[in-house]
Amino acid sequence: MTLITLFSAPKPFTNPHIATIQRNAIKSWTLLPDVEVILLGEETGLAEVARELGVKHIPHVERNASGVPLISSMFKLARENSNADLLCIINADMILMPDFVEAARRSRLHRDKFVLLSQRWDMDITYPLDFSGDWASRLSSTVHRQGSLHRPAGSDFFLFPKSCYTDVPAFTIGRAGWDNWMIYKARRENWAVIDCTPSLMIVHQNHDYSHLPGGKSHYEHPETNENIRLAGGQANIRYTILDSTHRLVDGKLARPKMTSQRLTRTLELVLRTLFFFLPESAVENIARPKRWKKRIQKILKQR
Repeated sequence: MTLITLFSAPKPFTNPHIATIQRNAIKSWTLLPDVEVILLGEETGLAEVARELGVKHIPHVERNASGVPLISSMFKLARENSNADLLCIINADMILMPDFVEAARRSRLHRDKFVLLSQRWDMDITYPLDFSGDWASRLSSTVHRQGSLHRPAGSDFFLFPKSCYTDVPAFTIGRAGWDNWMIYKARRENWAVIDCTPSLMIVHQNHDYSHLPGGKSHYEHPETNENIRLAGGQANIRYTILDSTHRLVDGKLARPKMTSQRLTRTLELVLRTLFFFLPESAVENIARPKRWKKRIQKILKQR
């Protein structure tokens, strides 16, 4: 039985740069041990790339009124067509390396129900990558020199056991909000939210938003508002990697070290629970006044 099923709904392969970085990403997935790949959708060029790279292609994914794939349908199709213990939804511009599989194996040893995520490394890549020889070491070295670690906001993959996330709302892929809900859902269900940033490198190949209507960022589209509604409101899409419950370090789970960001975030969550009747802006004003800055710094110095 395969360990991991990666599933994704790539963009059309009509834009030369998007086509290049998606081919790079999917090719990297196919080189991972104990992994199968499922590509979902009917976008131009997708069937041909799936055949070329020898991965499974399922065209008939449900879509919204604008023709954009729904995440609920993606999860359903992946679950029905996977023979793996672990599922992983991933954006089609993300390059993975063998350390990804090792992180998944380690996490599964420690918890029955969990979600694995991490910060990404951003890098400009405009050419087909050379996957010969020890390509992962070469790429890792290049990314350390030329790339940058993204802030702990925005998640590009979620890996989890097949028994988790069986009731995902009909979010629209490629719009904001759904990834934050994934973390909120795990926290609400008391699953381990494992930040594996110290244990692996995932590479985001930078791109513009010309593939979206009007060339606008995914935050600026009506489907984002619908995603927020389906998530249960703004409070449920505030969750980020800072809300992880564990970190994977040297193959072991550890509690995250307290930082000013994490301490402020913990305060927000507590206040939001206690003052659920207040508007979101009011909770933020309580949680983030200037006077807290000195208190937080003092606490951290004493640790």
